[in-house]
Amino acid sequence: MALLEVAGLTKSFRGLKAVAGASFTVEAGAIVGLIGPNGAGKTTCFNLIAGAIRPDAGTVTLDGRPITGFSADRACRAGIGRTFQVVKPFVQLSVLDNVTVGALRATRDVATAQRAARQVLELLHLDHKAGQLAGTLTLPERKRLEVARALATGPKLLLLDEVMAGLRPTEIDEMVAVFRTLNRETGLTILLVEHVMRAVMALAGKIIVLHHGRIIAEGGPDQVVRDPAVLECYLGGAPA
Repeated sequence: MALLEVAGLTKSFRGLKAVAGASFTVEAGAIVGLIGPNGAGKTTCFNLIAGAIRPDAGTVTLDGRPITGFSADRACRAGIGRTFQVVKPFVQLSVLDNVTVGALRATRDVATAQRAARQVLELLHLDHKAGQLAGTLTLPERKRLEVARALATGPKLLLLDEVMAGLRPTEIDEMVAVFRTLNRETGLTILLVEHVMRAVMALAGKIIVLHHGRIIAEGGPDQVVRDPAVLECYLGGAPA
């Protein structure tokens, strides 16, 4: 059963079509990769799904409910959690308070939200940093905090926007393990935009390829990386 259905999604900026009639589905409990060269429209697609911007055309349906054009807060309440390429924690708040803010989506009780936040921090191996100011974290720690803040909202669908960028191979492997565990133990559905193909190949059961705002390939990882259209957009042509 599809948890997310995107149909004919289109968005232009000053005449440039960033997303042009994109249609795809994400099955409940799946991990799906959304890849493509820089400027392909991946983050714009995320912004349209998560309510950061409104589409010019097309529809977005989550768990059978139309959410097209929802504001970001309504999309979050509907079950969309997301991270951002440029991480911007509340630097003057503690790590725990940063995550508690997200957990307050589900409850008005601060103590309950803090307990939920601590569980998320433990999962992301940040519990020992709970009392530190977020501004003191390293980049890999900020990346994990970004994921923790999104998870704390209790999403049905987690959108991960290049959370592996800038991480060392061992740090990438740690993040991959976290997402595998989340998916396996909680059934969390994940759609990830990622340039680190090591992570995409390790996580995604299906990959969707965007190029110039259009979907040019879709399928299993082994199938997609051999697709001539994908080789063309990434490498300038298929190998001889």
